[in-house]
Amino acid sequence: MGSPKQTINQYKNKPFQHLPGRFSRSIRWLSPGLSIKRWLFLSAIGVILTSLGLAILVRLTPIFYVIQFLESALRFAARLLPRQVSGPLVILLGLFLVWWGQTRTLGSITEVLSPDSQDEVVDRLLVHRRLNRGPKIVVVGGGTGLSTLLRGLKSYSANITAIVTVADDGGSSGRLRREIGGLPPGDIRNCIAALADQEKLITALFQYRFQAGDGLAGHSFGNLFLTAMSEITEGWEQAIAASSQVLAIRGQVLPATLSDVSLWADLEDGRCIEGESNITAAGGRIVRVGCTPDCPPALPKAIQSIIDADLIILGPGSLYTSVVPNLLVPEIVEAIARRTVPRIYVCNIMSQPGETDGYTVADHVKALDAACGKRIFDAVLVQKKLPSSMALARYMQENAHPIVIDREMLMRLGCRVILANVMDEDPSTQYVRHSPERLARVLLRWYGRVNRMDHPNHA
Repeated sequence: MGSPKQTINQYKNKPFQHLPGRFSRSIRWLSPGLSIKRWLFLSAIGVILTSLGLAILVRLTPIFYVIQFLESALRFAARLLPRQVSGPLVILLGLFLVWWGQTRTLGSITEVLSPDSQDEVVDRLLVHRRLNRGPKIVVVGGGTGLSTLLRGLKSYSANITAIVTVADDGGSSGRLRREIGGLPPGDIRNCIAALADQEKLITALFQYRFQAGDGLAGHSFGNLFLTAMSEITEGWEQAIAASSQVLAIRGQVLPATLSDVSLWADLEDGRCIEGESNITAAGGRIVRVGCTPDCPPALPKAIQSIIDADLIILGPGSLYTSVVPNLLVPEIVEAIARRTVPRIYVCNIMSQPGETDGYTVADHVKALDAACGKRIFDAVLVQKKLPSSMALARYMQENAHPIVIDREMLMRLGCRVILANVMDEDPSTQYVRHSPERLARVLLRWYGRVNRMDHPNHA
């Protein structure tokens, strides 16, 4: 379900897998949802009307002789074979010619559109139609957590909008931001790569970091690409849209704001830390997070995508440096709060040292409520099973622990909890991450159940 190839393979020879290969491929063009049959029928009507118009134009004279000849031929055939035999034979001959002509036509189209691809055009059309009918999903966040989720969601819908934080000021993104200006491209780059059809190749290309070169060392190709596109086009919004179009991504990636946002945090010990990359490194307990300028304006497209959404997902990702920065844009908070569609927060699996040390699930919920000034989601998705003992030992060395599910506090907060196993564990490194496939599957199942409960007559 993860890769486009696997998605296409789900449709191959279904439900016609018992039929011969060539015939099966032809029959699949009549599968429901392709919007092919209606146009074939319309074409047939057009042929009949054209023939009638031609007959009227020539006063039926040639038509009369053709009909007379056909009548004589049919009478002769009826003398040789009874109509119970000759009739079906002629019908079968006609159907064979239609099938042969359509097969050759579609084969020629396939050869032109995808000469090197083993995937049939009909399979691509089936996938395209299904994904375009998928729910409109808005995901709000940043970092690797957001791109992980997008990899899973793109197998269920092409109507995905990723609203991404623009507060990053570290690494290659921070350097480009300081030297050239504009938005930090790192999180945007990760999301575009995750939604691309050729995800592995695009990810490898976009994540490639130059190892040498005066001024190039440390920069990723994707960051340079997006920065160059912003210079070529009319700005970052157009640059992201153009890059998305070139890479044929499923959905769209939007910055939360086009403002030059800088993050700051007040710590429990009285310090005020400025800069997103410095907050985690400061090592104190975070009391409050804000940004400069205060109350940045939201990107209008981001607000419109929230208004049109069928499902809104917050996270996963670093609580204070990936999820909360988007919620420092008041218009985004208000837009999400006004919606009555299913809204869910995906909690992290492990705590993040220097950011969420000692945090429980309820602490995450409280932090989001404090940042927004209200509750803007209906439920929180939490990892059900603990990582292996080897993984726990590895994380203990980094002063990280599994996020504790404090049910009583969550009940007092009036927060619904959804428990599911959405974790992948790397056996070589013992690091745990959200599984794109499991996470997306659980979220879409929850969305389906909530929809059926809200609209029982449409179930």
